[in-house]
Amino acid sequence: MSEGLARPTVLVVEDDAVTRHAAAAMIGDAGFSVCEATNGNEAIRVLDREAGIRVVVTDIDMPLGIDGIKLAACIHRRWPGIGIVITSGKVRPKEGDVPALGRFIRKPYSEEQVIGAIRAVLAGP
Repeated sequence: MSEGLARPTVLVVEDDAVTRHAAAAMIGDAGFSVCEATNGNEAIRVLDREAGIRVVVTDIDMPLGIDGIKLAACIHRRWPGIGIVITSGKVRPKEGDVPALGRFIRKPYSEEQVIGAIRAVLAGP
């Protein structure tokens, strides 16, 4: 990436600290700027204050009321231009749970899978 071009910002939402930090490092190493949130509520606060987020990578199974599916629906309503990558090792989303500008990846995911999904949602439909 050439100097002076803004790097797209990705918000990683994951309650497990080890998984969150590993995902953030992987995404950062691929050339993206990264923000982190520990749950859906914190993710909404980050999205409210950070205007440049282009993609959210979220786990489905999170505590404190807003799981990844509810978070994706909220993002799709409030910030329709933000791409969404939903991940889970336990839950498989039902038809309609993943917004049009979104992807689902089963955990454990490879670096190629998550970076490919981020690039795909950035490219749009």
